[in-house]
Amino acid sequence: MILLTDDLRERLLANGRDPDADHVPVVKFFNPLGAGVWLATQLHPDGDVLFGLADLGFPEIGSISLEELVSVRLPFGMAIERDILFATDLPLSVWAEAARQAGSIRAAERMVASVARACREGASC
Repeated sequence: MILLTDDLRERLLANGRDPDADHVPVVKFFNPLGAGVWLATQLHPDGDVLFGLADLGFPEIGSISLEELVSVRLPFGMAIERDILFATDLPLSVWAEAARQAGSIRAAERMVASVARACREGASC
């Protein structure tokens, strides 16, 4: 799987031109066989250094090497994947706080989905 399409790369590079903004994550990568989730908001012009929220057992904001993600080889010929269904309108700061409170990005996703579902069903949000 191609981890970054041209469109995603352009969106990440555009966000990188305003590094101080609280951007919405553009892409989610994950380890299909275990721990490891990354939400990326920006890409450095070098084409390798992403910025975002990483969770390898504890969620933290920082830099992520795209080259390292691509080079990971998992059992059964698998590799790090891009979540093609991931979409959000929440900025990185909200994701980071939710992940810290929930204990992981995956748990935060369930929490965010639950709140969004309740809002759609008429709860005051």
